[in-house]
Amino acid sequence: MLRCFRKRPLAALGHRPVSEPLDWQRDGPGWPRAATSRFVEAAGLRWHVQTAGTGPVVLLVHGTAASTHSWRDVTAALEARATVVAMDLPGHGFTTAPQRSAGWSLAGMAEAIGGLVAVLGVTPRLVVGHSAGAAILVEAALAGRLTPTRIISINGALLPFPGVGRHLFPVLARLAFLNPLSPALLSWRATRPGVVADLLAGTGSNLTPEGVALYRRLMSDRRHVAAALNMMAAWDLAALERRLPGLRVPLTLVAALGDRAVPAEDAWRVRDRVAGSDVVTLRGLGHLAHEEDPARVAGTILDALAAPAADGAAA
Repeated sequence: MLRCFRKRPLAALGHRPVSEPLDWQRDGPGWPRAATSRFVEAAGLRWHVQTAGTGPVVLLVHGTAASTHSWRDVTAALEARATVVAMDLPGHGFTTAPQRSAGWSLAGMAEAIGGLVAVLGVTPRLVVGHSAGAAILVEAALAGRLTPTRIISINGALLPFPGVGRHLFPVLARLAFLNPLSPALLSWRATRPGVVADLLAGTGSNLTPEGVALYRRLMSDRRHVAAALNMMAAWDLAALERRLPGLRVPLTLVAALGDRAVPAEDAWRVRDRVAGSDVVTLRGLGHLAHEEDPARVAGTILDALAAPAADGAAA
């Protein structure tokens, strides 16, 4: 079914079912910015990493169920002034999954990212995380595994879900993961016309046909879906919330006012807990703001890159 994958634009995938697991030999040549890709062994995983540009290092970490593809246009806007490093998180995209259950936890993800950065031999000046990626970076900074001058959180999932969702959502994710049919069912549904487009629109974002096709390709892979479920089931954002006042790295909290996944007001709640932090609002964008308007998001990153380090931040 995918024999024509290399020859067709990714947007064309939106009109045909795709169910085979991701495979670099087949899918890699058509993946965004594939020329910058390599595979690195670190922290017991085989990572898919993309590196581009010259200058101070900016580390990009995507959110749950995404991959390096989500940074494709942000990277293009940054690479003239920075060395941009992005990776697929454990179990996502083309990176292998952890063998131990602890590897799915927030602390486990942060430890793995720290191990990867050490093997790469880079010292990120800025780290940028989208949604769950922001939580990983905050955890890594709290644990001393990363020492950036600033963390940029794009619609960061840094607080527990409000109300009953605070307790119910992790339980539902855990139950879904424990059911071996759930990843298969969800990945099968992703092949149906309109399902992924509706899911993305539900976050408040309006992506291009290419962007929808890329998510559809990812979400039709049951291994990728299982990784997203496993992360959500293993995380404890309430514990992270309690530790936020101990963060010594300032945050720039980018909040898209149209985000339907993470309430924009969470940014101000987090700002009040972390010294030296600020909020940047984006009107007209949703949860996937960095894909909807990469130029605006890249501009915020470049502004932070040009600013002097805040007092108390890592040098």
